[in-house]
Amino acid sequence: MESQEQRTRRAREIATSLAEWFPDATGSPLHWRSPLELLVATILAAQSRDDTVNLVMPDLMARFPDAHALAQAPIEELEHLVRRTGFYRNKARAVQTCCRQLVERHDGAVPTRMDDLTALAGVGRKTANVVLTNCFGIPGIVVDTHVLRVSARLGLTGSSDPETVEADVGALLPEADWGSFCHRVTWFGRQICLARKPRCPECRLATRCPHVTGNEIR
Repeated sequence: MESQEQRTRRAREIATSLAEWFPDATGSPLHWRSPLELLVATILAAQSRDDTVNLVMPDLMARFPDAHALAQAPIEELEHLVRRTGFYRNKARAVQTCCRQLVERHDGAVPTRMDDLTALAGVGRKTANVVLTNCFGIPGIVVDTHVLRVSARLGLTGSSDPETVEADVGALLPEADWGSFCHRVTWFGRQICLARKPRCPECRLATRCPHVTGNEIR
């Protein structure tokens, strides 16, 4: 049975190994030039590939460059511009409603508080943490599908609830490491710790992973 102290030590060893393995994984794979662009891109990235969103964003932002423009855009044109990201009707409405709320509540600027961000349409804690971490340097644990899966496999959490995972992982690492750790876990999850067939024989974390070792962690 692993103690909290032992788990903290193991988590920090994992973070060190990931930093050595993926030294360049320090930022969002989404392309952005402003907090609004990253906010919109993250909304569009739900159930879509990041590279698809990166293809869509330049045309979208060239046509509607700020929250005021997006708030007033013809919905049919928004739907057309984001169509390739999938679920385009829902996403177009979410982006427009979010931007209308930005205009009404924050003069079109993206707020820097978690509560203000999660009060916006289409914005949950994951999206809010993406924006806060990348745009404003505010530490946060971004629990995407990879962080959710990998954290459980590595025994850093015993939960599948994103908010609980956020708290569990955050308690194991220094705040300054939260953002880079999540970026590296996402890369690791895409390349090595795959959902269906994890490449355990190639994994540098195998000796610290209960999924491989079978060690009891609870």
